[in-house]
Amino acid sequence: MDVKSSLFQGLRASASGMSAERQRIDVVAKNLSNAQVTRMPDGSGPYRRQLVRFSTVMSRAVGQRQEPIGVRVDGVVPDMVTPLVRVHEPGHPDADPEGIVTYPNIQATSEMTDLITAVRAYESNANAAESFVRMAERALRIAQ
Repeated sequence: MDVKSSLFQGLRASASGMSAERQRIDVVAKNLSNAQVTRMPDGSGPYRRQLVRFSTVMSRAVGQRQEPIGVRVDGVVPDMVTPLVRVHEPGHPDADPEGIVTYPNIQATSEMTDLITAVRAYESNANAAESFVRMAERALRIAQ
């Protein structure tokens, strides 16, 4: 692999990381904005926390060892592991006959932690991309 394609491969890897983290930031914001939704528009019950699933993008080198070259979002899936929150509120319009309201499985502190992690990962990828651009500029100056 030559230097030029190596530089661009690093830039592509950073860009894929930024794109994936941006989607994670959007999902965290959606989770926080739906933290009190006890009934979805389709009547299916409370909002469920959403999670972003990532996977590694591997090189397509034929006959050589594959190497990681980026990341991609495989999808956004509902968190079916964390239990929904049940609260006794007899006067709530979505309370069941026993007066129990089921709220989303969202904890603001966990969401804020995820948000901080995603923002820092985005910034790290942006810094790496900037470094690749600076290296390419230096290489062009040297080549002149």
